[in-house]
Amino acid sequence: QEKVLPDTEVQDYVNGVGQKIAHVSDRKDLSFHFKVLDSKEINAFATPGGYIYVYSGLLKILDDEAELSGVLSHEISHVVGRHGVKRLQQVLGVQVVLSIALGSSSQLSQDLVSTSIGIILQGYSRDNEFEADQFGTFYMEKAGYNPEGMAELLGKLDKLSDKEPTFFEKLSASHPATKERIARVAKEITGFGEKTKELPFYKDEYEAMKKRIK
Repeated sequence: QEKVLPDTEVQDYVNGVGQKIAHVSDRKDLSFHFKVLDSKEINAFATPGGYIYVYSGLLKILDDEAELSGVLSHEISHVVGRHGVKRLQQVLGVQVVLSIALGSSSQLSQDLVSTSIGIILQGYSRDNEFEADQFGTFYMEKAGYNPEGMAELLGKLDKLSDKEPTFFEKLSASHPATKERIARVAKEITGFGEKTKELPFYKDEYEAMKKRIK
C-alpha cells in the first residue's frame, strides 16, 4: 500500500547509516533491510526479520545523521529484542504468527500480514520502548555517532507530540512519556564519559541528502 521513494541516492544513504548500526548490533546473524517510504507522515517502524521502514516526512524534520541513526538504532533494537514477534504472539497467538512466517501468497496470508503491520504500528509496551532507547543509544555510540542525536530526536518528537502523538509516543497509557525517555537517555549518555562529546553528528552530509526529498 505504500510507495517506495524512487530516489536511489536517498535510499542508499539511509541504508548506509542503517547497515553501519546493524553491524554493531547484537543480531549480526540477521540481514537488515532499510527502505524509505514516500509519505509526508512522520513515522518509522520495524517488522520481524529485520525490515525497517522510514517515511520521508520523518527524514525532513531531522537535522543531522546522528538523529537519523537514533531512529534506525531504536528500530533495530526492537528487532534485536524480538519485540515485534512477542507483540504479535500476544495479540494473534503463536500459531497465527507461525502461519505468517511460513505463509503463501494466499489472500489470507496477505490479510494477516496487513493485520500484523497494523498491530506493530500501534507501538510497544513501556518496557520495550525503554529497552529500544537504551540499546539504540548504545549502538549509536558503538557505531561512531554522537549519542546526543538520540536526545535531540526525542526532544524534537516531544515538541511534535504537543500537537499529536508521534510514532515514539502513542495514545496508549502503557507508553512512557517522551520527557521520561529523554531523562533516561541523558543518563545513559553520561555513562559513556567525556569521549563521546567528540563524536560527529554529520550535519552537512545529512543536509545535502535532505535537499533531494521533495
